[in-house]
Amino acid sequence: MKAGNVYLQDLSRGIINENPVFRLLLGMCPVLGVTAFFINGLGMGIAATAVLIASNVVISALKNYIPSQVRIPCFIVVIATFVTIIEMVLQAFQPDLYEALGVFVPLIVVNCVILGRAEAFASKKPLLRSLVDGIAVGIGFTLALGILALVREVFGQGTILGPDPDSAIQLFGAGFEPMGLFGQPAGAFIALGLLLGVVNIIFKKFNIK
Repeated sequence: MKAGNVYLQDLSRGIINENPVFRLLLGMCPVLGVTAFFINGLGMGIAATAVLIASNVVISALKNYIPSQVRIPCFIVVIATFVTIIEMVLQAFQPDLYEALGVFVPLIVVNCVILGRAEAFASKKPLLRSLVDGIAVGIGFTLALGILALVREVFGQGTILGPDPDSAIQLFGAGFEPMGLFGQPAGAFIALGLLLGVVNIIFKKFNIK
């Protein structure tokens, strides 16, 4: 198989076929916890993607030097290092977003999407493929968070780019009654369930394995 085809398969697998949220149902804590607003979902997705890419690259580069008996603790140390960097960057340049994401930023350390890719892929594959895998899975994760957050904010608030009233764009007229349930934790489950149903219908229609 040509190298280009391998990388394309890695991309399509991470974004579509094995999307961590819509297909594998991984990383549900941030998926359900921070997606009341589109900006928050997008921010969490980008932060997790940055950690995923960096940790995949480092773990792949060091895989031959990490003893198998302590590989999981070593992976966690690598991931925690990059999470700390992301935390400091968010605190310095996006304090409002950092405040909104709260505890879910440090919890990236134990996000099963990132640790799972380190164990299942980066620790076994070459560096370039691990980089592509990190990009693909990160994009898939960010897309899923963005779509879920968009649905919840539009129907739950009637806005986009909230919660800051100065930047929020009102999508409907004054007579619009927001479906407040979508802004609540229960609404996250409902919106995710509806989106999973739509994704499954699309996959069956186009025979995507």
